[in-house]
Amino acid sequence: MKVVVTGGNGMLGRTLRNEFTGWEVFSADLPDVDITVPETVERFLRETTPDAVIHCAAMTAVDKCENEKLTAFRINRDGSANVAAACRKLNIRLIAISTDYVFDGDAPQPYRESDIATGGRTVYGQSKFAGEQEIRKIAPDHVICRIAWLYGAGGPSFVHTMLNLADGSRPELKVVADQIGNPTSTLAVARKLREILLMPELRGTFHLTCEGEASWADFAVEIFRLAGKKQLVTPCTTDEFPRPAPRPKNSRLDNLRLAQAGLAPMPHWQEALAEFISTEFK
Repeated sequence: MKVVVTGGNGMLGRTLRNEFTGWEVFSADLPDVDITVPETVERFLRETTPDAVIHCAAMTAVDKCENEKLTAFRINRDGSANVAAACRKLNIRLIAISTDYVFDGDAPQPYRESDIATGGRTVYGQSKFAGEQEIRKIAPDHVICRIAWLYGAGGPSFVHTMLNLADGSRPELKVVADQIGNPTSTLAVARKLREILLMPELRGTFHLTCEGEASWADFAVEIFRLAGKKQLVTPCTTDEFPRPAPRPKNSRLDNLRLAQAGLAPMPHWQEALAEFISTEFK
């Protein structure tokens, strides 16, 4: 199989390139491929003739999106539309990566794929949801995969930040405890995307987060336990760390459609984290 990965130099893109062994994988990233310039996207796909495109390229810096709204929409909405249009024109399957931020985060339970998304309260979420809508409108042969709380080899990620901070100079680390989500490994996502690529009949929206849930404070405690770091974690509230973009209280995603499609569940987040810590920080 031949696969093009937009944003192939990013954290998820790098993992996909490493994990898709036995396949031809092409990285479409700046400066050679700019998804906001449709001609560069179509030209690259014509040259590489892939069976599928995994669209990872995005502006993901949540606070930066808040301050640069036009740029966020140009990349996350218009760029996605350009990729979708090229895939439709060239008859290429499109698998696009999206986010939990498309929801407002107020639900008392994990969000299912069938729950109504509006883009939430952030420019990042709104621009990503707009990108989802463009893909649905333009490219019939698509799968949209929402992920959350992602970490992976090389970072940047919450895991890397926590371990860098646990350098022995801080008696305690305050970590937010009133936001809940599904810590998710790029390796787990890559493995599931490989399965999806081998099921050409699949269409629509899927959630691809690791099973189980945690607060950021819970996540930090487990990172330090697995890494053998003696670091005190003090739970705190979101209000103690004001940010330009509001963070959703509930980022949990329910992977119901994976089960409905007959696919195996994602690994539990603690299992995935243990594998990552053991390989990334030997």
